[in-house]
Amino acid sequence: MSATRRASRRSAAAASSEKTAEKTSASAAGSIDSVMQETRWIKPEKDGPKHGSIPTAAKLKSMRSKALKNPEAFWEERASELEWFSPWTKVLDWKYPRAKWFTGGKLNVAHNCIDRHLTTWRRNKAAIVWEGEPGDVRTLTYQQLHREVCRCANGLKKLGVKRGDVVAIYMGMIPEAAIAMLACARIGATHNVVFGGFSADALRERIIDSNAVCVITQDAAWRRGSHVMLKEAVDAAVKGLKHVANVLVVRRVGVDITMKKGRDHWWDETLDGMNDSCAAAKLPAEHPLFILYTSGSTGKPKGILHTTGGYLTQATYTSNIVFDLQEDDLYFCTADVGWITGHSYIVYGPLSNGASIFMYEGAPNHPGPDRFWSMIARHRISIFYTAPTAIRAFMKWGDQHPAGHDLSSLRILGTVGEPINPEAWMWYYKHIGGERCPIVDTWWQTETGSIMISPVPNVTPMKPGTATTPLPGIDADVVRRDGTRCKADEGGYLVVKHPWPSMLRNVFGDFQRYKKTYWSEYPPAGDRPAYYFTGDGARRDADGYIWIMGRVDDVVNVSGHRLGTAEIESALVSHARVAEAAVVARPDEIKGNALVAYVTLRGASAKMSGRALEKLAAELRAHVAAEIGHIAKPDDIRFSEALPKTRSGKIMRRLLRELAAGGSISGDTSTLEDFSVLESLREDED
Repeated sequence: MSATRRASRRSAAAASSEKTAEKTSASAAGSIDSVMQETRWIKPEKDGPKHGSIPTAAKLKSMRSKALKNPEAFWEERASELEWFSPWTKVLDWKYPRAKWFTGGKLNVAHNCIDRHLTTWRRNKAAIVWEGEPGDVRTLTYQQLHREVCRCANGLKKLGVKRGDVVAIYMGMIPEAAIAMLACARIGATHNVVFGGFSADALRERIIDSNAVCVITQDAAWRRGSHVMLKEAVDAAVKGLKHVANVLVVRRVGVDITMKKGRDHWWDETLDGMNDSCAAAKLPAEHPLFILYTSGSTGKPKGILHTTGGYLTQATYTSNIVFDLQEDDLYFCTADVGWITGHSYIVYGPLSNGASIFMYEGAPNHPGPDRFWSMIARHRISIFYTAPTAIRAFMKWGDQHPAGHDLSSLRILGTVGEPINPEAWMWYYKHIGGERCPIVDTWWQTETGSIMISPVPNVTPMKPGTATTPLPGIDADVVRRDGTRCKADEGGYLVVKHPWPSMLRNVFGDFQRYKKTYWSEYPPAGDRPAYYFTGDGARRDADGYIWIMGRVDDVVNVSGHRLGTAEIESALVSHARVAEAAVVARPDEIKGNALVAYVTLRGASAKMSGRALEKLAAELRAHVAAEIGHIAKPDDIRFSEALPKTRSGKIMRRLLRELAAGGSISGDTSTLEDFSVLESLREDED
């Protein structure tokens, strides 16, 4: 990789006066003011490594062009790379806002992820390499994984689970979690994986909404040397629920738990003696594969429904094109299987490609802050996919931790979950990738099912902080409120203009919510088709690269300028003392809204107090003004030891908005990771 290291940003302040009229008219048309510019480029070396299936930029350009001209033909070709029991009769049946892909076709996800590899040398290849938090290690080849999935599938059938039933999975990061998912897929049961850190109340809500008939869990999970009592939470969650007939329990930690006779069954005892062969059900392409719940801003969480054929087609394709999976790779995605990233890029996408995946059970800083780097060095991991939140935590813990390990096995790095600020990107590139590994900064959602916008490694020139361009087959764009396309560097709204195979099919049990949330902003209008509204603000720069500016809910209006808070947060984090920042708005009589920045500090700076913090706050406000302009300067900076986050690591800015405005916390908080953070912030407000 070669990098251009000149000035990273052009100050918006210098250009603000000449663009005021243009910005005002743009805002009136429904756009968002963009105040950050990033000019660094990292370009692939001409004689560097090549992508296995897309060796050149010309090939990528040709694929993208063909896909835009005939998307159905493009996706039909991708689908043909899977094994189908019956061919489809129609590629896409689109009746706004309902989509069906590959209708008439029949296949099975577990068959494609396991069985089809057993007729090749991959049957003896590692499918899953797993390390537990205490240090225990297990490896499952594809043949061994097939045996365990079939035994689990037969065990579920013995318990009365049948095709079309919903099975809730509430587990830690152990191989049995992936086995359970694949077993459900094998027999045609729809799984509902609930993150193992959720409370009993959150689990109960998801079990009731999905009408699950069975729950798969474990006695307890390891987390930072302690036990998370999962079976106890299940007992509380299913109390009084007659539709939950069975609970299947894996022995992981060995703690004493209560087993209810007739309902609760040990995994090992149930599967003991089960036949290790189970025919994969021949399922229609639109058969429901899984329900996955996301947090709602108000009311109950949304159950996002994904189906079989289209989802697997795109998860398989994107795993290959984004991560350039090679036969000797060991691929480590740090997500939990309770999130969409764990579904698409730990289990289904990589295994469908015949890849070797690495799973880790515990916390990234147990027993020390170098746990990830130690595992990468010991297992010779080659692909590493993690979240910007984690990267900023690594930065906060110190450069010495990755420096103490041999990370030379790495060849591709990735980010997922939220926009990554350029300085965190550069730290990742330098300290983890050694300035030689491309970074695939991926944009997608639970609702999209698969990656939509991303660089192609060793092909796409990179800019720190942008997910670059839509992948071939994805027609994404940045538009104004009226649906017209934004000009270069004009902030607007990210939409997808054409259906894609792994798109959500519904909000489970609530079609009207599905239609209103995702399809009401840009319904069909004249000759314009319906656009899927992502809920994100974005801008497209002069090179066609898309920059995510944050959720539209996080756009603030300050003195007539509509600003995306992600750019202001990025400017704050570029300061040497700042580890993380979240910017929200509170009502202001003069400006309409005032900007409030919640900031956590790095290293020794976190121990500052009193006058030193006041001085630093002034310094940070001046830093933002210098970086992106006075209009974006925070009115108030509040220092905190931590920020409220979901259990997947996303900052819950909605809660911070309510705190900054002096209001009470409302809406769904079931995904909040640590309620003590919220209590601490409340005390600070008082």
